[in-house]
Amino acid sequence: MILTFTVSCRARLWLVPGLVLSALAASAAQPHLHALLQGKWPSLTSGGFAYDVKVEGNYAYLALGSGGLAIVDVSNPTNCGLIGGYDTRGEAQGVAVSGAYAYVADHTAGLQVIDVSNPAAPVRVGGYDTPGVAHGVTVAGGYAYVADDEAGLQVIDVRNPAAPVRVGGYDTTGMAYGVAVSGDYAYVADGTAGLQVIDVSNPAAPERAGGYDTSGMAFDVAVAGGYAYVADINAGLQVIAVTNPTAPVRVGGYDTSEQAWGVAVSGGYAYVADDAAGLQVIDVRNPAAPARVGNCDTVGAFGVAVAGGYAYVADADAGLQVIDVRNPTAPVRVCGYDTRRFAWAAAAADGYAYVAYSKAGLQVIDVSTPAAPSRVGGLYTGGDAMGVAVADGYAYVADYDAGLQVIAVTNPAAPVRVGGHDSSGLAVDVAVSGGYAYVADGTNGLLVITVTNPAAPVRVGRYATRGFAQGVAVSGDYAYVTDGVGILQAMQVVAITNPTAPVRVGGCDISGLAVDVAVSGDYAYVVGWHGGLHVIDIRNPAAPTRVGGHVTVASSAWGVAVSGGYAYVADGAGGLQIFAVTNPAVPVPVYRYSTGGTANGVAVVDNHIYVADDQKGLLVLCSLPNMQSMIRVEDATLGTPCVIEASPVLGSAAQWTPLYTNASPSGPFEFTDFDVPLSQYPQKYYRARQP
Repeated sequence: MILTFTVSCRARLWLVPGLVLSALAASAAQPHLHALLQGKWPSLTSGGFAYDVKVEGNYAYLALGSGGLAIVDVSNPTNCGLIGGYDTRGEAQGVAVSGAYAYVADHTAGLQVIDVSNPAAPVRVGGYDTPGVAHGVTVAGGYAYVADDEAGLQVIDVRNPAAPVRVGGYDTTGMAYGVAVSGDYAYVADGTAGLQVIDVSNPAAPERAGGYDTSGMAFDVAVAGGYAYVADINAGLQVIAVTNPTAPVRVGGYDTSEQAWGVAVSGGYAYVADDAAGLQVIDVRNPAAPARVGNCDTVGAFGVAVAGGYAYVADADAGLQVIDVRNPTAPVRVCGYDTRRFAWAAAAADGYAYVAYSKAGLQVIDVSTPAAPSRVGGLYTGGDAMGVAVADGYAYVADYDAGLQVIAVTNPAAPVRVGGHDSSGLAVDVAVSGGYAYVADGTNGLLVITVTNPAAPVRVGRYATRGFAQGVAVSGDYAYVTDGVGILQAMQVVAITNPTAPVRVGGCDISGLAVDVAVSGDYAYVVGWHGGLHVIDIRNPAAPTRVGGHVTVASSAWGVAVSGGYAYVADGAGGLQIFAVTNPAVPVPVYRYSTGGTANGVAVVDNHIYVADDQKGLLVLCSLPNMQSMIRVEDATLGTPCVIEASPVLGSAAQWTPLYTNASPSGPFEFTDFDVPLSQYPQKYYRARQP
């Protein structure tokens, strides 16, 4: 059948319910259209619950539940950082890596196959919707073995990763949560049914060979040296001899203090992810008498992998923890990737976007190809990166409780901190002009810091605003600061002709809580909560006057940028909203894009919009008046021509015009329609068709 989407200049692409226009041949797969941005980094949702982790080469692969798959660069385990990811369809519970592919156990979405040959830009190439709920996965000999909850063990042929095919399965008596494969046997952690051993010598006809009913609830399993090590939740670690797979025998165990969710074995030690008790290191060189020799507290250890002397812990809401276990008796945390981080602000220059990414510090994204942004570098700033400005080869980061950070980005792939100023307030925003950085420093007001020597920033001036300085813009001889007390927040106008003695010359109270400000020509554009967009005439800086405004959809605007007669507003849960401000007294809403998260910041550079979204990361769109739509087609019949068509109307009057033909789809593919001018408001329809 054909599914049709509409693109509106006031909304993102949406599926039009019930528009089934014709049918494909019964044997054909159904192509689905999915709306995409022009570009997005990372390709996963921020946050999520870290369930599982695997390490391959220089990368750790995290299954993040609703956050999808995250890929973390651990080439230097003491300085790890997110490099890419993919927002899977379901909730990523487990992950395995083989060759250039990551295999994700994606809960109700079954098995997802992700091409990770370029870790900075993972791409889904295929999948298989298993009959149960996919919790765990391992890959061996061209087959993916999926622990599929009540559906037991599922065996999927992935020799062609773009077209996974189920070849067999075995319905275990319990609920399959974890799986490991060794030789001709799959070892299944089967919940209340304990350990199940399945003969998979013929993957098309798996048969139960044996089992052992553990005393707890088997959730994960690792196999090494003739033993299966079972994470048995409340019963801790169980050690079971499987030298005879048809008659497994328990030989020992260790009752951990919390709940054993995950296990890995390396060099005579079992590493147990023990929930609130963190990582437990158990000496199993004598399997009959396991003994705890070390531990490292984490937030909520759920999964674990070991490689090169380091343990990598999937730590629930806290993301990834990297723990040095070269001395197993004294594990030490050396690094981490905290999934509780958000993109707050963005700046762009010379083909790169610079994102203030809260606890992830500064992230540098190559946007020279806007449809395929990729991370090239990053730096942990030490605080909570909230604002960023770029000038003359340096990025200036407002790092909240860590003040101002100055970072050399002449080599974007290797940002280097060269200096900083630890303010006494909370640095939320920064603007740079004429050798000075102007920092909105919360209750400390506006700070003026000389950066003529970026390696030695020095505060030379301060203006104590009356409330909490949260946003700042500089134009000419004035700094414009969003600030205030109580219900009313104001924009303050501060003269900076003498940067060592900034002086307030005027201000303008607005309704709501002012958060950010941008200046263009004779007007300041202020956004905030409960009031949306405010336009303020600043031709007389001593008497700024509000001349117009418009309430935004969510009324919780966090950021604003102005370019080419348009004001671009990051409206929190309301996404990106664009207003025509050719008449500043009467802003007119012309476009809205729902980001799917919370839009915090926005920048417009070289005809592109860069949105910092707390859940979605960096989003790249084309700026007005030349909007464009990207369409992704998935699940088309491989090798059969697929045509994307568009029509201005539907029904009997539809005039479908071919836009693009993929003569022989080998997997999912994308198409960009560059012809979506505002004159076509309110809608344009698309369909994907195969003969």
